Amino acid sequence: MFCRYFCFFSWCLFLPTQRRCSLGHVSDLHSSDTTPLPGFENLTMGYNKYLRPYFGGEPVQIAMSLDIASISSISESDMDYTATVYLRQRWTDPRLVFHGNKSFTLDARLVELLWVPDTYIVESKRSFLHDVTVGNRLIRLFSNGTILYALRITTTVACSMDLSKYPMDTQTCRLQLESWGYDENDVTFTWLRGNDSVHGIEKLRLSQYTVERYYTLVSKSQQETGSYPRLILQFELRRNVLYFILETYVPSTLLVMLSWVSFWITLDSVPARTCIGVTTVLSMTTLMIGSRSSLSKTNCFIKAIDVYLGICFSFIFGALVEYAVAHYSSSQKRAAKTPQEEPANELTREMEEVNIANILNRSITSYKRKISFTSIEISSDNVNCRDLTMKTHEKIKHVLRNKMHRIIGYFTIQNPSNVDHYSKLLFPLFFMLVNVFYWAYYLYF
Repeated sequence: MFCRYFCFFSWCLFLPTQRRCSLGHVSDLHSSDTTPLPGFENLTMGYNKYLRPYFGGEPVQIAMSLDIASISSISESDMDYTATVYLRQRWTDPRLVFHGNKSFTLDARLVELLWVPDTYIVESKRSFLHDVTVGNRLIRLFSNGTILYALRITTTVACSMDLSKYPMDTQTCRLQLESWGYDENDVTFTWLRGNDSVHGIEKLRLSQYTVERYYTLVSKSQQETGSYPRLILQFELRRNVLYFILETYVPSTLLVMLSWVSFWITLDSVPARTCIGVTTVLSMTTLMIGSRSSLSKTNCFIKAIDVYLGICFSFIFGALVEYAVAHYSSSQKRAAKTPQEEPANELTREMEEVNIANILNRSITSYKRKISFTSIEISSDNVNCRDLTMKTHEKIKHVLRNKMHRIIGYFTIQNPSNVDHYSKLLFPLFFMLVNVFYWAYYLYF
């Protein structure tokens, strides 16, 4: 009996000042004939906030709805997002039924006197309940015992991201609500109106993302201590690629095109072509480092933007190597022509001095050799086959030497100026083909 009166007086402390409590009824401060609040005694007599409704019987059905006020940040380095949500929970407690068809909004501090679900946010890294100017909570009691409990929460939730297609990626994040201590035998979670239970998410305006679609799920979490009810809000975020096109893709493409300018400069302009090649390589390196610094170093993803920057760097480096090859070939050809220019005239004169007498002498000499060869008595003692035939290993060396000269001649650049001529066509053509495959793969596959 003492406990009953103590609970009753505790409840009276939270009533508005214009009312006062008496043993058995609630009376108005200015009028003594005010009827008592219907069912008010159920709040103070026989109520135990430590026991759930239907204790020992059927589970409590808790219907939820969400309002997404904002998603302030989505971090790729930490792989999480921060959101402010309005969480509303409804359940029925038969111990709080009163007569009539009215509802009463109670002081939020009365939540300490009522049983409330132990709902928590799965994978939440940090969360807090807003308390300006008072704790942002709402308690509304309906005549049939239904309780509406609303909270304003800001939470940072983990979101596993696949950054292989960054910045043309679409991420799927979840907001999961689960009972901490009550398993499915004690409570059941449901969405109040299915997908319509979530509001505000379609109106969000994010800096880098656009909400593609969202949907709600009802699931269970199997733990060692039991099976717990879980509600899931799953939403897809598509990254806006326009910022990255202006910030990274366009500058890197322009650097590649700038490296092609060297193809129109003569091979003799060594400082000009070297300056263009080295400058574009260093600028591309700086651009690659800047794109990597925006993400955490622990991320080992090979992202789409890394692939494109690698392609651009390869073309820029290739343009620098192309000039090195062309200049080296030109120098080698020039060095080969220089020592041959002086004896060229003397050799011509010697060729002109060849007369008929020399030709006749050579003919007579060869004729004599043929005659002497026919006069030899062929016998096994006088003829040595090794003297008449070339050795086998000498033949192999001769054949291999000729083939090596042919291969080297095949790869030798006969006209170094043609290297720039072909590069003017091949470099832009290959770059366009690579871009077609790149954008087709990452946008449609």
